[in-house]
Formats: sequence, C-alpha cells, structure tokens
Amino acid sequence: MAQTRSRDFLDIEKRRISTDNDREYDSEDEDPESATTSRSVSSQHAPMLNRAYSHRDRTGPILRLRPSVMRYACLGVAGILLLFMLSLVRFSQQSQKEVQQAIIQDKQSPKPPVWEEFPFLERYYGGVRALISRQSNKPEYPLDGDEVPVRIEPAQPDPETETPETPQSDEKPPAKPDLEGRAAVPDSIVFDPYPNYKSEEYIAEYGEKVDCFLDDTNTVQIPRVRIYEAVPQGFPDNVVGSAQLLGMRHDICYDRFGRLGPYGLGYSLNKGGSGAQQEGEREGADLVWQDHPEVDFRNVKWADVQQRCNAANAHRFKEQPEAKTPSFGAHTKRAAEEDVVPADNAHAKAPATKPKAGKSKIPRTAVVIRTWWDYQYTPEDLIYLRSLISELNVLSGGKYTVHFLIHVKDDNAQIWSDDEVYERVLHDSLPEEFRGMGTLWTERQMFLIYGGLEESWMRGLPVHGVYRSTFMPMQYFAYQHPEYDFFWHWEMDVRSTNHWYHFFESVSNWARKQPRRYLWERNARFYVPAEHGTWEDFSHMVRIQTDQGTNSANNVWSGLRAGGREPGSSDHKMSGDRAVWGPERPLDDDVSMPTDPEPPTTFEKDKYTWGVDEDADLISFNPFFDPDGTSWLLADDTTGYNITRGRPPRRTAIITASRLSRKLLVTMHRELSHNRHTMFSEMWPASCALHHGLKAVYAPHPVYIDRRWPTSYLEKTLNGGRNGASGGARTSVFGDREHNFRGTTWYYNAGFPEVLWHRWLGMKIFNAGGEVVEMEGEGRMCLPGMMLHPIKRVELVQEGKKAD
Repeated sequence: MAQTRSRDFLDIEKRRISTDNDREYDSEDEDPESATTSRSVSSQHAPMLNRAYSHRDRTGPILRLRPSVMRYACLGVAGILLLFMLSLVRFSQQSQKEVQQAIIQDKQSPKPPVWEEFPFLERYYGGVRALISRQSNKPEYPLDGDEVPVRIEPAQPDPETETPETPQSDEKPPAKPDLEGRAAVPDSIVFDPYPNYKSEEYIAEYGEKVDCFLDDTNTVQIPRVRIYEAVPQGFPDNVVGSAQLLGMRHDICYDRFGRLGPYGLGYSLNKGGSGAQQEGEREGADLVWQDHPEVDFRNVKWADVQQRCNAANAHRFKEQPEAKTPSFGAHTKRAAEEDVVPADNAHAKAPATKPKAGKSKIPRTAVVIRTWWDYQYTPEDLIYLRSLISELNVLSGGKYTVHFLIHVKDDNAQIWSDDEVYERVLHDSLPEEFRGMGTLWTERQMFLIYGGLEESWMRGLPVHGVYRSTFMPMQYFAYQHPEYDFFWHWEMDVRSTNHWYHFFESVSNWARKQPRRYLWERNARFYVPAEHGTWEDFSHMVRIQTDQGTNSANNVWSGLRAGGREPGSSDHKMSGDRAVWGPERPLDDDVSMPTDPEPPTTFEKDKYTWGVDEDADLISFNPFFDPDGTSWLLADDTTGYNITRGRPPRRTAIITASRLSRKLLVTMHRELSHNRHTMFSEMWPASCALHHGLKAVYAPHPVYIDRRWPTSYLEKTLNGGRNGASGGARTSVFGDREHNFRGTTWYYNAGFPEVLWHRWLGMKIFNAGGEVVEMEGEGRMCLPGMMLHPIKRVELVQEGKKAD
C-alpha cells in the first residue's frame, strides 16, 4: 500500500510540474508568483525536472541531441576538416610537382624554331605556262629589307617571247594562248653542255671522240635532254651558292619530260618505258622524242654499253695501269677487270677508220653508286640511274664510268670463299639492265683488311661499320682500280634537275681554278650572295675575318686561343685565326708521307697562285667546318690518334656525296692500314686532306629555301661559329641547331627536297599539287638546275601495259 501511494504521488507531481513548465515557457502573461513557484518546485525536484526536460526535448518543437550523438557529430566534422586539409596539402604538392616538371620539360623541349614562323614561298610551283626570261623575272625571294613582297598575278605570256625584236633564224613562232585562254606552252630546245667534239681544236688536243650507242649494231641513241630558256614568273633565287659562279646556266629550267623523258618517263611499258606520266599535262612533251625515238630499256645492258664506249674511245684516255691482283678471291679480280675490254670487241661495230689521237690524254673518272644487296629498285630509281650512265658515260665518249659498290649486310654470306655464292649474290643485288657493273663488300671484309683498329664503340657502333666508316670500302675500291684518277662517291637518295655532265664538269673546272691561299677559310663558310655580294667581296670578307677576328657575340671566346684572358677582363682582346698553309699535322702523331705536297713559298709571299689549275683532291657540297667546340655529336669520333694534348685538327662536311682523287683515297687507305688512324665518315676525307696538305674545295652550288627568311638572319645563323665561320664554336649551326636546314634543298634530313621532287614529277604530296592543279593552273612545274637530298623511294603511278 505504501509503495502504491508513493507511485501515485510521483505521477501527480510529474503532471503538476509539467503543467507548470508549460505555463513558464508558453505563457507570455505569467505573473511573478507563478514563476517563483515554478522555480522553487524545480529546485526541489531536480532529478524529475531533468527527466521532464529530456522528455520535452524529444517531443517539443526544438530538437536537442544526446551528448553521445553530439560527440560523434563533432568527431565527424573534425575528421572531414582534417581530410579536407590533407587533400589541400596533397593537391598543393602535386601541383608544385607538375609545375616543376613543366619547367624541366620546357627547358628540355625548346620552343619551336624561329624559322618555322616565316611564311612559305609560293612561286617554286610555277609552271611552263608562266615562263619569263631570267632577266625580266622579279624573284619572289630574296628581297631587300625595305621591299614589300609582290603578289604574282595569273600567268600571262612573256611579252619578250611573244614579240621578239630580232628573232633568230632557227626560232619558231611565239606560242599563242590555247582554246581555254591559258598561255600556251613554248617549245623546248635541246640542251648540249658537251664540248664541240667535231672541232679541229678539240680533236688536235684530245683526239677524235667516237659516238656511243645503246646496242651493238650502233643504231639506238639516247634522246637528248631538253630545256626552256626561261623560268616561271616570280621564281625565287637561290639563297646560298651560285650557278653562275660555278659556270652553270642559271637562265634555264627543266620540266619533267625534257629532263627524264629520254630515260623512260612518259611512255608505256609496251615500249620499254616506265609506264608513268602518260596522262595529265603533256603539252609539248612529245618534242623529246622527235629526233630519237623512245628507247626500249628492256633490251639495254648497261655494262656492255659502257664497255663498248670505253673501248671505242680508249685512244683519248691515259694508258690503263695493269690491274692489281686482289688478295681475297678471283671473283674480285674479275670485278676489277670488268671495265677493261679489248679494242676488237666482237660485239662492237668497228669504225671505218682508226680514230685520231690528240696530244693530251683525258683522265678517267669513276662514279661509284653506294647501295646494298637487298635494295628494292623502283621505276623512278631506274630512270635516275639511266640518266647518270647516259649523260656521264655514253654521251661523253667514256669520260666517266659508273659502278655499283654493294654492301652485303649479312657477314655470314660465304661470298669470299665461294665464287658461285659471290656471283649469285651479285646477280640478285642489281636489276637486270645493270648487272655486271657491281662489286660486293662486307663489314667483316673491312675488319680483315683494316685490322688492329682501336675499338671505341662510339654511339654503340663498331668502327668498321658502314655508319662510322663509310669510306673504308671506297678506299679499297680505289686502291684496286688504278685506272681512275677521280672517284665520285654518290648515293641512291640524291637527285638533281641539273644535267649530270654539265654539273660535274662545271664543279670540277671551278674547283681546279681555286687558289690555296685562304682556301680552307673560304671552305668553312656558306656563301650567301644577298648578303655577301660578289665572290670577290666574299673572299675579301673572309680574309678580314680570319686575320682580325670579329666582334660578334658568337665570338667572345676567340681570344683564348691566342692566349688572351677571359671575356670582361681588362686585357681581353678579340683575335683572328692563323690561316691554313700546307699540311696541318696532328700534335703527337707523325703522319707525313712522301706524296704530301709542300707550299712553294711562304703564305705572305704567295700572290694567290699556288693551287690555281691544280685539280682538287676533294670536292664537297657543304662547307668544311671545324667540329672543335661545336655541339656536333660525332666531333670526338677519332680512332688511333694520341690525344694526350688534344685531338688532331679536324674538318667535317655533312653528306658524303663528293669527289675524291685517287691520291686522297690511297692516302686514306695507307693512313688507316699503316697508322691505324680513322675518323667518322663525314670527317675522315677532309681531315686526312688537312693533315697531308691536299687540296679540298667546297663548291657553293645553288641551295634554295622554302620560307621567307630575312637574309641577314639566315647568314648569321649559317655562319654563326668562330670568326664568321660555320664551325669552331658552340654557336655553330652544326649540332643541336641543324634543324635550320630542314627547309633547304640540300641536307641529310631536309624535308623540302621531297616536296619539290614529287610536285615536279606531277605527284600530289601533303594534299598539294597533282594533275588537277597542273591542268587548271600554269601547267607542269619547271625548275632550274638544283641538287636535292634526300629523296626516298618515289613511287610513280604506273598505268600498266597500256596500248600506245
């Protein structure tokens, strides 16, 4: 009973307290006494009030959380804040790392070169319907600094061609516009760069030249190359070198049919041609075959053609020395003797009378084409090779003889121990029409011939390999062929719009005339006519730069070689260089040979006479630069030299296409076999000539560029080395700045030659050019003489055995 009354009392108190609390919080007019009562009751019954408040919080309008829930909520918020701060730290570190990587990458990957921002030139692609005389042409480039580029209007016939004031008797009427309103294609003319073989003066000097034919009955002749005595309107001038300086025609241009039509371009496979370029823009193309019909090259054996031609003209050339006995197999002996053909060749039609001999004998020259055993020859390659043989050998009466030096890349091929294997590999290495003109070689053979070399494994490659020692087989080939005085080292990726005889003879004759005084110094610089003026002005500038030095920012270290102090010191002084005069020997190696020439007088007493009318031992088509101090990667690829006090003096010419005398090649051969000395391929011939005092000449042939470079900037870029030369300093263009050659027509990695050659052939490349462009525009392209390198695998579009 007592417990029941106690629970009832508590229930009554709960209800009363709840009612009082409701009045305290909900009534706005409650009197003070009521409030006091409520507070006093609350103080007396604190535990019950706590429970009452808790009950009210769970059910009332204002929600209050339990302390445990609050603790968990606070911990959650704190955890979120901590994760947020950690994320910010992580993102900050990651961003900092990305910025650092971007900075490093920006340093390692420089910004695009300046030259890429220059605008492209457009008038290289002008056609035969826009021809204009060279004298009347306003070239698109280069222009004087204050000139504004001129917009070329649509092609119109040349007024001088339309209405000549004094027409020649053999000229044809001027071309008239065609039915579509375009300018008509003028007639091309035969190009004949050969001497007047029929003149009495020539016959008295060199003897009577016997004409050569493609067959053994002396009936099939090569059609002649044809030219236009004009250039497309606005055609740019070359920026480096000079055709006129070398004695070449600069006022002519070649279209593809006039240049390559004699060798199979433009007629069908049924007639023995290439099957390409039978459609499209062909107006005037048939003039190529008006005097001599198309040649069926399926029946031509070039080895026999060369042998007959050489034998018929043997009276014009020096007596051939007895062939050397090879030391590595009878098959090589046959290869060495393949050009020695008896005069009574049973397959040759003997002349009616014995040809007259002259008082002078012509030196023989070999043109050695470097190729390899599994090279896949395209129809365009065949055209290229036919042009070389025809223009250099057949039409010159045997002055040049073309060979193939073939690299067998499999060192395990038993070509040196089995004649049958040698003949089979040689047979399979050349197209049928060129068989009998090749000589095989391997890197293992070079290892045996030139044994004992120090192996440095420069760039991970062997010293006997073709990359580092391209001239090893060439040296040995020259040693085995004493009948030749000169050897053109030529490559399969070289092309030219020049007539080959015209180019080779012009370059050789110009090199012969060059005096030795300041020759190496002129050789070291690019000749830029727009900046240097005449060749005489250029030569004078070279003399001043060599003797006195330059104040260019690129030349701040020049005084160190002369014993001066560092830049900025009070006694620092710019200095010139000592000109090369005679052999420049290595510091600690005795390389002198009895055949080394010595200057006839001192440098100061010479009046630019030593070297004049002396044949060059080396002719290159890029400057001979000093690699010392440059960033060129292969500057230190010297083998066998004593380098205690430094590496030997060196010179380098990029691209191995060049002419070498037998004297130089035999000197290289003996230097390598006796002294165990060699260098990287492009450095070895020039450096050997420098050490032994032989005559080396850089021939400044015309080089074109694809963009509108300011010529002053271009000249400073190309000749940015020591004392105005192209090499000898870290600022040289050779090395990590070679990208500047990408837009030129002559360099090992240039891209412009591929574009020009394909479009000149009427092909579309990089979505430009092609048949439609020619038909709707100015016709097929017409290019002046220029050398192009590299050209890789041109795939002509053949039209099959289409009926003619």
